[in-house]
Amino acid sequence: MMNEYTYIYFFLFFGACFGLATYSQRHLYSEGPRKAENPDQNSPLEGRIFWVMVCTFLWPIMVITRINTAWILFKRKKQSHK
Repeated sequence: MMNEYTYIYFFLFFGACFGLATYSQRHLYSEGPRKAENPDQNSPLEGRIFWVMVCTFLWPIMVITRINTAWILFKRKKQSHK
């Protein structure tokens, strides 16, 4: 029998895995389809740890944001081929 917190654990675990898997592509989730030219990462909170923490709790929103960015990139690519 499943514990009453099992769904919460799965949600958080999936979010942490999502954050680890998407760290190298995080520019597609927040800053638009371009990578920052000179990213500052002096503190661990500006890097991988912060990204995983955000994704752990907000991964459904991040998925929707990535879908929107993919749509924008698709439209740009389609317009550039005309």
